[in-house]
Amino acid sequence: MGTDLHAPLGRNRKTGSRRPGILRLGRIAASLCLFAIGGFSLYTAFRGDELERTKPPAAEQAATPPANAPQPPTATTGQAADGMPRAEPRSGANVEQMVTGDGSVVTKYSPRPRDGGGPVLVDAMQIGQDPRMAAQPNDALLEETPFGRLPIVGPDGRRPMDQYARPSSGARGVRIAIVVSGLGLSQTGTQRAIAELPEEITFAFAASGNSLQRWMQEARRGGHEILLQVPLEPFDYPANDPGPETLLTTKPAARNIENLHKAMGEITNYTGVMNYLGGRFLSDPAAMEPVMRDIGKRGLLFLDDGTSAQSKTAAIAKGTELPYAFADLQLDGQLDINAVLKKLDELERIARKNGQAIGVASAFDESVDAIAKWSEEAAMRGIEIVGVAALSNDPKNP
Repeated sequence: MGTDLHAPLGRNRKTGSRRPGILRLGRIAASLCLFAIGGFSLYTAFRGDELERTKPPAAEQAATPPANAPQPPTATTGQAADGMPRAEPRSGANVEQMVTGDGSVVTKYSPRPRDGGGPVLVDAMQIGQDPRMAAQPNDALLEETPFGRLPIVGPDGRRPMDQYARPSSGARGVRIAIVVSGLGLSQTGTQRAIAELPEEITFAFAASGNSLQRWMQEARRGGHEILLQVPLEPFDYPANDPGPETLLTTKPAARNIENLHKAMGEITNYTGVMNYLGGRFLSDPAAMEPVMRDIGKRGLLFLDDGTSAQSKTAAIAKGTELPYAFADLQLDGQLDINAVLKKLDELERIARKNGQAIGVASAFDESVDAIAKWSEEAAMRGIEIVGVAALSNDPKNP
């Protein structure tokens, strides 16, 4: 066949003209790409300032806050009783506002500088007591005396009756305050009243009671407004004795003030003072005037339980600018749950006629049961149960 079968395959093949190799062309293209990328990177590195995005002119300058925008107060720091610096809660912060390009406002808050170093206790109770702190007194509203810590008006004019009052809605509807008195005299009665009565009920603690500080704290944690009951001389004294250190018409004013202060030092966190008996004392202007003046000076209210027809409370209170209130009904003159419920219905009629009313009861089982039952239904009839402070005649808030 003219073919050498033993020659290796592929030898003696005829050669012709070649085209440039595909691989060679790819390498050239890749090299060009690398040069282009490298050159662009060097360009951006040296001319990066020209590639930054231009900011909207409106965002470059801080906006001037509106003229009526509230300005945060200057930080102030006082000294707490335990030595730790105490800052006012309204000390605020530095506030900066920026207007962005789309017109929205961005607010930036930063701490204000203060004197000294170390931790600072922020006194949040200055601007209304947090319910979680209701069992703790506001130190700014207390003074140390030989008789204990007594209430006073704070440096900013805040009164204990404002600090510890139970908030109300401010509505113009029918309002009723119910005061359960004599707490602290009976351990079981006190415990039951605190456990079963709704937080809208005001509690009055007798100064001669037991474990008052503990009961006060439980009542405050439960949301109750509280009063302090001070023993005053009744007409049939000493046959009817309100207890030790009773304020008497036969004692000098200084001695009565001293006994008042002893009673005041038993607990804290009360909005005012309520009489425990005291028909004769309340009818004697000379004995009453210095006592009522001291109560008012300390930023407290006075609640007259309304049992003495000869009481001069209103006249003395107006002359001394003392916030005061009168109870309209004694609810448990008859110890029977149905009788107490009828009295509560009568209290409601008085409130609907006058816009408000105050009822007083003692911490008896029958009274507690009736008040708990009646209070559940009161809201459905459009009645708001409030603390006594909300219904007091206050010369500063006529």
